Amino acid sequence: MDISVVVPLLNEEESLRELESWIKRVMIENDFSYEIIFIDDGSHDKSWRIIEDISKNNPGIKAIKFRRNYGKSAALYVGFEVTEGDVVITMDADLQDSPDEIPHLFNMIKNEGFDIVSGWKKKRYDPLSKRIPSKFFNLITRKISGIKLHDFNCGLKAYKSDVVKSIEVYGEMHRYIPVIAKWAGFSKIGERVVQHQERKYGKSKFGSGRLIKGFLDLLSISFVSKFGRRPMHLFGTWGVVLFLIGFVIAGYLAYSKIFLATYKMTERPLFYLGLLSMILGTQLFMTGFIAEMISRNSSERNKYIIQQEL
Repeated sequence: MDISVVVPLLNEEESLRELESWIKRVMIENDFSYEIIFIDDGSHDKSWRIIEDISKNNPGIKAIKFRRNYGKSAALYVGFEVTEGDVVITMDADLQDSPDEIPHLFNMIKNEGFDIVSGWKKKRYDPLSKRIPSKFFNLITRKISGIKLHDFNCGLKAYKSDVVKSIEVYGEMHRYIPVIAKWAGFSKIGERVVQHQERKYGKSKFGSGRLIKGFLDLLSISFVSKFGRRPMHLFGTWGVVLFLIGFVIAGYLAYSKIFLATYKMTERPLFYLGLLSMILGTQLFMTGFIAEMISRNSSERNKYIIQQEL
């Protein structure tokens, strides 16, 4: 199969028929074999009923319904698990992502050798209150990840099948899939300017709270990717540094007391700074040691992705 289109949705009853018809037209015009995977993330409108209805006339439709709302990351993760296409396309169900972009994205993955191609909504029809925070987080993510994408949060993306079968997304991490994929060894990440449509039906499902959650998830990805298998490298290093700083301060105060007959050690603020540094250093070192022991006994300690085998 050429393409799997994964569409997470929440209360999008007005747009589903039009979206399915649009995707189907594009696939037929380009002679693609395809499947559409709708993930109903706990909708409480008629979305599921409509999916059941349109699936009767389109055998290429698969659908999964969540009992409640788990979030876009969970929907994508479940959708990725059941994909069968060589190229996986993700898009939102609100008609703001254009299915007409699918052939171009497919070509970049299949013929140009990209692992991931991310859409860039260069001209956006979102309100200013959504565009400004998005620009800020895209800038921060570029700096931290080193991936030169302009729009990490664009729902329209294309992936090699190997990519989506090798990564796990949860929380608010769907917007950082290129970052997760890069640290999993998929380094050829491209970008394409895509058409962004004005919202035709309903309203956005994302509130301001997602910004804080998204930033925390970025920090989490950075930490786990760099130190998840070697926590001692982080905690142990800082523990030793802080302990040595405290030890040097204690040595200086002891020297001053013995040879220079200055104030009592406990009367100087520097004494408490040194003591605090040694205590924190010891705690960080022990945290790293315990985390290393847990990591060494983990069943996934030596679970790596093998690209090819003979």
